[in-house]
Amino acid sequence: MYRKVLKRWLDFILSLFAIVILSPVFLVLSILIKRKLGKPVLFKQERPGKDERIFKMYKFRTMTNARDKKGNLLSDEKRLTSFGKKLRSTSLDELPELINILKGDMSIVGPRPLLVKYLPLYNDKQKKRHKVRPGITGLAQVHGRNAINWEQKFEWDIKYVDNITFWGDVKIILDTIKTVLRREGINSRDSVTMEEFRGTS
Repeated sequence: MYRKVLKRWLDFILSLFAIVILSPVFLVLSILIKRKLGKPVLFKQERPGKDERIFKMYKFRTMTNARDKKGNLLSDEKRLTSFGKKLRSTSLDELPELINILKGDMSIVGPRPLLVKYLPLYNDKQKKRHKVRPGITGLAQVHGRNAINWEQKFEWDIKYVDNITFWGDVKIILDTIKTVLRREGINSRDSVTMEEFRGTS
C-alpha cells in the first residue's frame, strides 16, 4: 500500500510544501549563483527514471563555464569554485529536484538518478534500481555517498528497492540530515566528483 500509493502522495504533498516554505532560499541562491557563477542558474541534464524513462533533472549549478583556448570546458576540478563546493557540501544544489518530485519524475527517497550513458553498462541485478522512482537521497547516500565505489552504491540501491517501507524512508531522511550536517562523503577518494562508471567486470 505504501509503496504503490502512499509514497507518491507523500512525495507530492511534502515537495509542494517544501517549495513554498523554501521559496526565499531559492530566490537568494538564484541571485548568488547568477553573480558568482553566471547564467544559467539551473543545471539541467537528462537522467533515467522509473522503468528507464528519461526525464530532465534540475539542480543549481556549481561550476563555471571556464574554457581553454580551444573552447573546450576545463576539468571539473578547475570549474568547481569554493562557492560551488559549499553548495555541494550542504546539498543546497539539490533543492531544484523538489520540482522533479512534484512532477513525478523523482521521489524523496530512492536510488540516485545517474547518467543516461550508463544504461547499457548495468548488469541484470543493477538494472533493478530502475524499478522505482529515483530519489534525492537513498541508502547509498547515507552509507558513504561519493566515498564508496560503484558496486557498493548499487548494492545499497538494490537493497532499498527490495525493502521499501514507510519507516525505512523516515530513517533514511533522518540519516541524510545527519550526513549533510557532518558533510560526509561529499567527494570520492580521488576526485572532487564521482569517477565515471565503466561497468562491473
